[in-house]
Amino acid sequence: MNARMDLARPAAGVALASILAAAAGFGRAAETIRPGYWESENRVLAPIQSATTDRRCIAAKDVAKFLACHINHHYDCVCPEQSASGGRIDFRGQCIDKKGQKVEISGHGQYTATTLRMTADFTFKYLGLPISGSASTDAHRIGDDCPPGSVK
Repeated sequence: MNARMDLARPAAGVALASILAAAAGFGRAAETIRPGYWESENRVLAPIQSATTDRRCIAAKDVAKFLACHINHHYDCVCPEQSASGGRIDFRGQCIDKKGQKVEISGHGQYTATTLRMTADFTFKYLGLPISGSASTDAHRIGDDCPPGSVK
């Protein structure tokens, strides 16, 4: 893996984290996003710019899981500071990959039952040097039904 790919791996995951790193503590259904088929545009703004569009099926039983603090399946994350209420999301925590690389993350945004807008800042070390960056996600619910084979 080249240096550019090493830098992009945590950064690209943080963009997806914007939609996933809301708050695990949503209690009432009216205070959370609605299950269904969602589309998100994820942007890494720095240190290396990139953009992806993802479509994801979120089942009712998985809403809290998908809104929990994490970057992607390569990382285990803990966000002791997280809240989601009144349409506002804030979080701060740390993610660690299987090799022990740590990524500090923090973010904030707004949500409704059918939309989610987030920005996230992150810091990780590369060759001992701290690298900081930022990412954003703009997501919206497409509909109730998920097509066969959609990402869950």
